[in-house]
Amino acid sequence: MARAPAHAWTSASVPSSFDVMHDSLPARVSTLLPPDWDDAARDAMSAFPSGRDFVLTNFPNARGMHGLGVMLRHPALAKAFLTFNNHVAIKSSLSRRVRELLILRISWLRRSEYEFVQHVVLARNAGVSDADIERVQRGPDAPGWDAFDAELVRAVDELHADARISDTTWQRLSVQYGLTELMDLLFTVGCYEVLAMVFKTFGAQLEPGVTALDESTRARMQGAP
Repeated sequence: MARAPAHAWTSASVPSSFDVMHDSLPARVSTLLPPDWDDAARDAMSAFPSGRDFVLTNFPNARGMHGLGVMLRHPALAKAFLTFNNHVAIKSSLSRRVRELLILRISWLRRSEYEFVQHVVLARNAGVSDADIERVQRGPDAPGWDAFDAELVRAVDELHADARISDTTWQRLSVQYGLTELMDLLFTVGCYEVLAMVFKTFGAQLEPGVTALDESTRARMQGAP
């Protein structure tokens, strides 16, 4: 069984700013942070090694640790889901850039500020331009899209609206993607739709140092699409 490296943390070492709300939704479930990870939590995190290592290396200022921390309140479920999430986030046949476009769009449609702002950072690191991040907010018909990127975003919209990619969009995506890529596309959208539900229902709060949406962007998100 993989174990996280030992660290000399205690609950007392967590700064008081962790108790401050950083999102527009109230916290319903307290987050389990690394100083309080027990064997079950460490075992669950072993299913997503890169996420585990990022949190441990960057604690107490790690992006994403609050979202992971609420899932760790149910370690067996967290391990099962993180096994799936590890494929979608790390081992998928889709490029990082494409994955992030898909995740940004479904998190925008699901009005999940926590998920969206986390993936703005990841999207930029994967080569998504600020112009495309703006277009993601406006949908597949926003001017300036690369034609294939527009179809990717359209597929997310169709899955969100009807749980099915239309025949026309499927055919256009199939010009570049085989069945493996198309399946990874579907499961990426589904994975992060579930996570949006988790983060919003449990009230996962943005970590210290993570930039929240400005008021005008949040207002547009709440009126999405």
